[in-house]
Amino acid sequence: MTVDVGKYGPWALIVGASDGVGAAFAEALAARGLNVVLVARRQQLLDEVAAGIAERYGVRTRTAAVDLVEPGAADMLLQAVDGLAIGFLVYCAGADPDFKPFLANTISAAESMVQRNCVVPMQLCHALAPQMVQRGAGAIVILGSGAGFVGGPNMVAYGASKAFGMVFAEALWSELQHTGVDVIGLILGKTDTPALRRLEYERGQIASMADVPAGAEPVEQVVTAALDNLTNGPTVYVGDQVTGAAQLLASLGRNESVAFMAQAINAAMGK
Repeated sequence: MTVDVGKYGPWALIVGASDGVGAAFAEALAARGLNVVLVARRQQLLDEVAAGIAERYGVRTRTAAVDLVEPGAADMLLQAVDGLAIGFLVYCAGADPDFKPFLANTISAAESMVQRNCVVPMQLCHALAPQMVQRGAGAIVILGSGAGFVGGPNMVAYGASKAFGMVFAEALWSELQHTGVDVIGLILGKTDTPALRRLEYERGQIASMADVPAGAEPVEQVVTAALDNLTNGPTVYVGDQVTGAAQLLASLGRNESVAFMAQAINAAMGK
């Protein structure tokens, strides 16, 4: 049953909110009465999302256009929410736009992945969780990926960064579970986002950006899974696909899991 998010309020900070899962989270939380701070790189898209939310739900909105790979990104976000009682943090940023072999990409791309997926969410949690603990109420949702279960080709830095996020959420949950602050690591499988559509279109796997990638879960299912399981942390799987993958890999040894993942990814790419 969906938790009453009003107890966490009055403000939610959604990082990665211009489209996809982040925009769906912002919509759902605003529909339940929370004011929302929307963060992404593109100001125009943020303003459009914020305007629509304010009109539909009558809540207050703020936007902050921040490139999360830049040094000091977390400080810029914290300045944007200074004075607000942030009771709900959703960290959605961090998709891999490349899906390339590690050595075929730049080291700066890998470093940016670690900055965006590991350093910034850690900094935000360290800065925002104390006020949640003090109030005795708060929620932190960190989006992860099945890519973090085990290492695989074409997602060396991405998979490693998502493994960090999953363990970080579990550890933070273990420390905060009796404080009134609910923490979940939300583990996604294949999800129907604009980023995935762009990737599959560029690879010729879908005919147009209007097509839904095969086997992709809708973003609404991601939000529902999170809101239904805020008190069921630390780790929440979204959909049968990623749940099944977690169970399968858990039944194998570590080396066998890596070999299985490499074989599956290479087969999907026709290698």
